[in-house]
Amino acid sequence: MTGELAEAVVDLAAIEANVGRIAGATTAAVMAVVKADGFGHGAVPVARAALAGGAAWLGVTSAAEALELRRAGLTAPVLSWLHGPRTDFAALAAADVDVSVAAPELLDAVAAAPRAAGRPARVHLKIDTGMSRHGATAAGWPELVAWARKYEREGVLAVRGVWSHLATADSSPSGVSAQTAAFGEAVAYARDAGLEPELLHLANSAAAFTAPHTHFDLVRAGIAVYGVEPVPGRAFGLRPALTLRTEVIMTKRVPAGTGVSYQHTHVTDQPTTLALIPLGFADGIPRGVDGRAQVLLGGRRSPIIGRVAMDQCVVDAGDLEVRIGDPVTVLGPGDAGEPTAADWAAWAATNPHEILTGIGTRVPRHHDGKGTFTADVRVEGALPSCATEGKR
Repeated sequence: MTGELAEAVVDLAAIEANVGRIAGATTAAVMAVVKADGFGHGAVPVARAALAGGAAWLGVTSAAEALELRRAGLTAPVLSWLHGPRTDFAALAAADVDVSVAAPELLDAVAAAPRAAGRPARVHLKIDTGMSRHGATAAGWPELVAWARKYEREGVLAVRGVWSHLATADSSPSGVSAQTAAFGEAVAYARDAGLEPELLHLANSAAAFTAPHTHFDLVRAGIAVYGVEPVPGRAFGLRPALTLRTEVIMTKRVPAGTGVSYQHTHVTDQPTTLALIPLGFADGIPRGVDGRAQVLLGGRRSPIIGRVAMDQCVVDAGDLEVRIGDPVTVLGPGDAGEPTAADWAAWAATNPHEILTGIGTRVPRHHDGKGTFTADVRVEGALPSCATEGKR
């Protein structure tokens, strides 16, 4: 701790090594997804560590996120994929940022941008192969491809990629197979129409390790970059990069029958010591985890009891001798027995992504440039990549 009541410490060496493991599982290029401020870890430092670990691309959601990377001096290829009609596509083109397009209306806006930017826009056309979220439907794909081809002939844009997103790579091989087949059909149609995309990409973190036939030219890795194992029940040697820690700011000894926090959702059943920590749901502690969530205090796990408040929560320390200023680890890699992001996700009935991105902005991030983790980037038992499958 450096004077703050709480801090999130990010091990950049772990980020670098995690990307190395992902790269070791494929012969495709790797895109490190650094959206949502690098999943709460800090987009710019994470991007630099990921590139050092072998990533060739960076992926973001918005124009603002892409331009933040450029302002920081990062020159690696960047793909930004979620835009509305008021997006400043000229600024993205001028900053040499690739953009995803899934609707003809947005393709019109992108095509107009080069006239202001002075260079053709580079686009990746997105097909919905089964996520039923973003991406052109199979019925809308021919129109999108036709307009893209028209604008390409006019010299105002270049179709650099075709891509889609897997819905069940962590749980359903049959779903992955169906989406891969649909993707292949969309790519074949685009090529028959005269497009020549150099990059085909479909695989996410889970598929990077388990579905080599989805790797094509580029693997987009998100949660695996941050050290969370992407497939339940399987381990690929990743290391969680973020540790959230705080300190005790008050203690009190209370008798049995003491109600704790709002609505007294917890009542002590025996004399115990309560330790107050200055983190609440505004800082990323899910509100409804009382009675399930734990923190590491005094070398052992102790439960959070009572309703989590906006700025604080109460830990049942039992008979531990706890003092103001004692360190508390809320989550981390698990080395000392502290909970991990996966533990918190289970307690909150969500996924680790939400836990990590939910850590509030008033918790300062500190980046450990020295790191504590090194690893052979080869993954034992990883399936061989079929990176050439689907290429021209």
